[in-house]
Amino acid sequence: MSNVPKEKRFIVWLDEVTKDDVVLVGGKNANLGEMIRAGIPVPPGFAVTAYAYKYFIEKTGLKDKIYPLLNSIDVNDKKVLDETTAKIRQWIMDTPMPPEVEEEIRKYYRELAKKIGMEPEKLRVAVRSSATAEDMPEASFAGQQDTYLNVYGEDNVVYYVKRCWASLFTSRAVFYRVAQGIPHEKSLMSVTVQKMVNSRTAGVMFTLHPVTGDEKVVVIEASWGLGESVVGGKVTPDEWVVDKQTLQIVDQKIHHKTLAIVFDPKKGKNVEIRWDENKQAWVSEEGPVDIEMVKHFHPDKPALKEEEVKRLAELALLIEKHYGRHMDIEWAVDYDIPFPDNVFIVQARLETVWSVRKEKEKAEKKAEIKGKNIVKLSEAKVLVRGLPASPGIGAGVAKVIFDPHSKEAQEFKEGEVLVTKMTDPDWVPLMKKAVAIVTDEGGMTSHAAIVSRELGIPAIVGTGNATQVIKSGIEVTVDGSRGVVYEGIVEDLVKPKEEVKAEVAGVGISPEQLLPLYPVTATKIYMNLGEPDAIEKYKDLPFDGIGLMRIEFIITDWVQYHPLYLIEQGKESLFIDKLAEGIAKVAQAIYPRPVVVRFSDFKTNEYRGLKGGEKYEPEERNPMIGWRGVSRYIHPKYEPAFRLEVRAIKKVREEMGLTNVWVMFPFVRTTWELERALKIMEEEGLKRGKDFKVWAMAEVPSIVLLADKFAEYVDGFSIGSNDLTQLILGADRDSNILAEMGYFDERDPAVLAGIKMIIEKAHSKGATVSICGQAPSVYPEIVEFLVEAGIDSISVNPDAVIATRRLVASIERKIMLKRLNKIMDKLNKLELGF
Repeated sequence: MSNVPKEKRFIVWLDEVTKDDVVLVGGKNANLGEMIRAGIPVPPGFAVTAYAYKYFIEKTGLKDKIYPLLNSIDVNDKKVLDETTAKIRQWIMDTPMPPEVEEEIRKYYRELAKKIGMEPEKLRVAVRSSATAEDMPEASFAGQQDTYLNVYGEDNVVYYVKRCWASLFTSRAVFYRVAQGIPHEKSLMSVTVQKMVNSRTAGVMFTLHPVTGDEKVVVIEASWGLGESVVGGKVTPDEWVVDKQTLQIVDQKIHHKTLAIVFDPKKGKNVEIRWDENKQAWVSEEGPVDIEMVKHFHPDKPALKEEEVKRLAELALLIEKHYGRHMDIEWAVDYDIPFPDNVFIVQARLETVWSVRKEKEKAEKKAEIKGKNIVKLSEAKVLVRGLPASPGIGAGVAKVIFDPHSKEAQEFKEGEVLVTKMTDPDWVPLMKKAVAIVTDEGGMTSHAAIVSRELGIPAIVGTGNATQVIKSGIEVTVDGSRGVVYEGIVEDLVKPKEEVKAEVAGVGISPEQLLPLYPVTATKIYMNLGEPDAIEKYKDLPFDGIGLMRIEFIITDWVQYHPLYLIEQGKESLFIDKLAEGIAKVAQAIYPRPVVVRFSDFKTNEYRGLKGGEKYEPEERNPMIGWRGVSRYIHPKYEPAFRLEVRAIKKVREEMGLTNVWVMFPFVRTTWELERALKIMEEEGLKRGKDFKVWAMAEVPSIVLLADKFAEYVDGFSIGSNDLTQLILGADRDSNILAEMGYFDERDPAVLAGIKMIIEKAHSKGATVSICGQAPSVYPEIVEFLVEAGIDSISVNPDAVIATRRLVASIERKIMLKRLNKIMDKLNKLELGF
């Protein structure tokens, strides 16, 4: 170690620095040093300090030329900006490095080779920029300074250190600093020199979800070869979402990865390879690829093994714990080394979006809706879908641009939608002007995604074909939260939201401030809803989702006609569109909270009341237990109408991107009818999955007795306490005489026993149980019974949401205290016995 004070040294080893040395070595190097000290696997290397850079520009006189020139130009004049920054970079490259600095770099490179037992001429290193402001929480530079890979020999290391210094003055870097209010004089440059990993797989990971901000997960993106293809947005990477508590993979998406950047040892350089679908082989511009490692690559196979995913998640948590902050981490898996020693962390930065997010949405300017092609959400045509990379809504004229320096780019106006194949740092000035961004390629941690989130611009990446489908000049609406691009200006999405004021004791409190004041409960509190327009009134109540959305109101008031009548008239789309519009209104308002939509449950007499209904409905003596629920859906006469309901759900989920919509089958009697109804739904393209839950109403005693059998077909049950009570007790719910005599009572022991049986049998098969009848809204003692029985959620009327949440919280506390007392009693008995 040198006797010179650290802050005056030209070079320091990475294991000498800590996170407190950001001013000296930049955020990138400081974080690498911190990770080494924390026992995190990092390739060895050293840092050329910011002091060395400052010494260079001061001793050579460049400082007095660069800053006055930069501060005199208008960065919005792209031509002047490009010319000025090119001149500054050339000054730096043409000016000799002071000998005392150059010799230190050479010496440390030789010592690094000696440390790892390699001959200096064979040591392959990465030379990376590490700006002193680059990784501060207030801004993300997302690769705006340069990185050089596979550098051999001390001459080349010296050369590329200067290239990194010069990259502090690219057009994009200068523009960004001005935009973020960062003085050029304070932006010094350190450089990392680090042994290269022979990267089989590489990528990025976040210690929270980069799109939703979910702090309970680690998100990992990976692709074959070097990480440049992921960070640069050249490929749509594989993605894993890992639960922090259990380290279990909760979501996995394997994409078709047709490009990779790998090191070719024969050529001594990186080569870009592409998958040839016809040859079913990897090829480069120079022909076939003969690299041993590439034989293990396949575009459709996962780029990581499960054990590697979990190892990366472990390291992410270790890094997060060490820093006490959410982190953005680059990593690589070495082909030459066996697991677990093959997993390396290349760099770690403080996550820069959610950690400093302001209430920007509130401050966004919402003008009146303008556009030639204004459409409703229910009528909007979906053009493309992709990964929801940066949340928010952006609408305007689309411009398809392939080159950031082209004539089209020069003509790009503020407020237009930028559509391109992918972005890199050269695109930042254009991105800054865009109201929304859509790319063909890239993942959630690609350049386009990171910079869009930093700038607060809605973005969708990895669409595959946006540049082909979207035509320049058309109006589009980009929903960055759901990854959907619509044709036209969708008024439901872009219209200004009415400000809701909640008053408590005469003091105005916003819903955001109010919600945390309500108790958190393990039992989910859902809300029942029938009229879609009512959601505006109730959406800020403290509920976890809609446990029962009745669609009968939409059919009665919005559609008005019997579905079979509309089919006969050739107007099926009226039914589908109106139903979809009503459901979407609710799902949109509370997204991403779930909305459990119950398929229609009219009785025959109620269906007859719809326009045109008399022709299709029989007259039944007892419609309450007649042709209703699933028995209608599977009947040849009504099945076509049921298919319209399914298509409406599919439209809401797939075309409108509202994947928080689930479905529920009412009045289920038998497993065989449920199986048939599910098959019809699947024929229409809707199938149960991780993000699409199917529930069944538990209203008929047959479900009580065979809940474990029914659970093989559904994800959950919702107890309809009204019908279940009348069918267990044989008491007509509409009979005033029986009600007055006390027969119709959901608190009857037989009813409670049936409910408990459902919960136990469902849980034995992993299914959830909710309740959506009137009982919990009316009887507090039933709520206590349900919580003690272990019910998963309780759905109540809007007026009972707050009271029920508080009641459930107090019951849960009481249960925990009871259990604690039992444990204490047992411990006391053990001590006395001892």
